[in-house]
Amino acid sequence: MPARRVLVTGGSGFVGQWMCLRLLAGGHTVFAGTIEKATGPRVLSPDQRAGIRWLNLDTGSDESVARGVDDASPEWVVHLAAYAFPPDAAAVPTMAFDVNALGVQRIIHRLGTSGAIGVRVLVIGSAEQYGLPTTGTAPIPETAPQAPLNVYAASKCAQELIALQTGRVAGVPVVCTRSFNHSGYGHGPQYLMPSLVARALAVKQGGGTLSLGNGTPVRDYLHVADVTAAYEALLERGVAGEPYNVCSGHGHTVRSIAEQVLARLGVDAGISEDPSLVRHVDVPHLVGDNAKLRSATGWRPRLTLDDMIDDLVNAKAR
Repeated sequence: MPARRVLVTGGSGFVGQWMCLRLLAGGHTVFAGTIEKATGPRVLSPDQRAGIRWLNLDTGSDESVARGVDDASPEWVVHLAAYAFPPDAAAVPTMAFDVNALGVQRIIHRLGTSGAIGVRVLVIGSAEQYGLPTTGTAPIPETAPQAPLNVYAASKCAQELIALQTGRVAGVPVVCTRSFNHSGYGHGPQYLMPSLVARALAVKQGGGTLSLGNGTPVRDYLHVADVTAAYEALLERGVAGEPYNVCSGHGHTVRSIAEQVLARLGVDAGISEDPSLVRHVDVPHLVGDNAKLRSATGWRPRLTLDDMIDDLVNAKAR
């Protein structure tokens, strides 16, 4: 694969840093857009951070986007900048729509008006866009209707619609993802997998039970390294104008994940329900069909749920 100039928006975030790491390993010139003073998790080593060209890029500002896009002059763009945690988006819905939905319009519009040649844009969406699945417990295909249940999901639906429309008008090829759950080293403690690992480690040290909210929802998890591999494959081979599920195709109940975390850590403990951890709106079954992604790119996941747990446990020891 030839080396390219790549702009990663949201480059200081969890997935952003993993994406930069993969691109650096592939020999690409990496520009990472981030807002001022945003440091994010410690995924990258100091040497790796030094190999990235960092840009102050606020996707909520026309001027900042214009400067960032012009400075990077990218051949590829991975658009990750977003309010990524649903409760954060719900707390500031207007700002969430401005960043999540209109941010992509600013990026693509600037690419179109700057005379960029051969640029491709990958826009990262969410499985939350589907809402309550119409397929029951069968894996969800990209043809399923989108029926978002929260502000975050609705803003991501709007992002996809705006990105594809702006790309058509601007003549910029745009590929969209609907990414299912993923985790790994550096994932924020507010998310399910790292919070389960943290609670299990606390139980291992101090005893007691592992507290859990609703244990019945079914989720589809990938290791973040497999996710960034899928993103790179879609940049290279994804069909412009199309959405792709990025997922494993296999579901696990939240309770079974908690049980697997305890088993992986060698902890013999019970699981107790904590009503304070129950979400007000929770999709009961969210498992994706990845056949379209596999057919287009040849991508296959390499890592397992145990690999993800090990990665999070080892992160606690760093």
